[in-house]
Amino acid sequence: MKQDVPPPYTAVAQHAVFPQPTHDEAARYNFLTAFNKYLSGSIGAGNRIAYDTRVLPAFQADHGRDPQDRFEIRDAMNQDPWHRYWSALKRNSMEMRQQNGRSITLRQIDELSAKVRQYNEGRETLQLDPSLPIPHYMDVVDIHCMPGNYQGEERPGDMSAGANYDSGLFATTAGGLGALSDGGGQALVEWVRKERPDWKPRRILDLGCTVGHNIVPLALAFPDAEVIAIDTGAAVLRYAHARAQSLGATNITFIQMNAEDMSRFPDGHFDWVQTTMYLHELSGKALPKIIAESERVLAPGGLMFHLEQPQYSDDMPLYEQFIRDWDAFNNNEPYWSAMHALDLKQVMEDAGLPRDCQFTARVLAVVDRTIFPAAAEGAEEDHGRAAAWNAYGAWKPEA
Repeated sequence: MKQDVPPPYTAVAQHAVFPQPTHDEAARYNFLTAFNKYLSGSIGAGNRIAYDTRVLPAFQADHGRDPQDRFEIRDAMNQDPWHRYWSALKRNSMEMRQQNGRSITLRQIDELSAKVRQYNEGRETLQLDPSLPIPHYMDVVDIHCMPGNYQGEERPGDMSAGANYDSGLFATTAGGLGALSDGGGQALVEWVRKERPDWKPRRILDLGCTVGHNIVPLALAFPDAEVIAIDTGAAVLRYAHARAQSLGATNITFIQMNAEDMSRFPDGHFDWVQTTMYLHELSGKALPKIIAESERVLAPGGLMFHLEQPQYSDDMPLYEQFIRDWDAFNNNEPYWSAMHALDLKQVMEDAGLPRDCQFTARVLAVVDRTIFPAAAEGAEEDHGRAAAWNAYGAWKPEA
């Protein structure tokens, strides 16, 4: 019987600026990959058993009713020893992942910096703005336990945040995003080619690009398009630009910019505006502003496309909402819970995209057959770790 064993870290694609792990560092990532799969599978199943056999009956006895929302389930489950045990292991696994990636990066920071500079210096395709304020909501938290968040710098001109992020993606996702961790971008390309086979966008805008792993496949798929990728963190942009250049995606311009104010772009400038797992890292005030700005710069007939996890709804069981909410309270994702409870369709409608031009779609990452030769398409998702998303989008009406 074939075992569900994740690919080893040696299967990761080591592009020209990728941090090089030692044997022991790769072994740590291998341990964390298997550990996370164990936590999400065998150990994680114990949460449901604990809820059904202990937590729910006790809640019903105390209150004379079932829990009314995911927060009541969370408060009750936080008293259960199994769930506390599982939560502690999951939190520690993320901290260990960040420690390993940071150690790998800082050990070779001089060499990595030199490699990155070779791809960045003198290129107009990297545009940084030292005067740009980091949004307060991004400056007060280290998202998913990443030291210094996306903008953290060890020294002037640093790129270590990007290198750390890129280094650990393969392990965190158990290779589910492919050897280059670009499964989101590959999925976008496949989706749009099925929906509009002959469509050739002239300009594409990627918001919150991080290390550019999801915009590179779009740039390569549409080599004649002008591609813009923005982020507020200079550290990740330096790395993202060098990474893209080394992979041949030379038609991407990386710009340090806050998506709440994209006034340098005229109305209707882009044919495609998109994000991948970005909206849940926005504050409640920033998100509608960014959606409104995205609509403004989107050309008539253009595509707005957001890859995220499913929104909470009356159709989603409260227990599932509670499990999905774990990251909001335990993995430094403070905006996750509120964002997934939003009516995104209403937010998009308020921004000027009518309901009848909106759509939702389930999008699966393209399986990388170089590392998953017998992988099954459509595998069950793992509450944010698996390569499966819900897309919230719209084709902007023609003028």
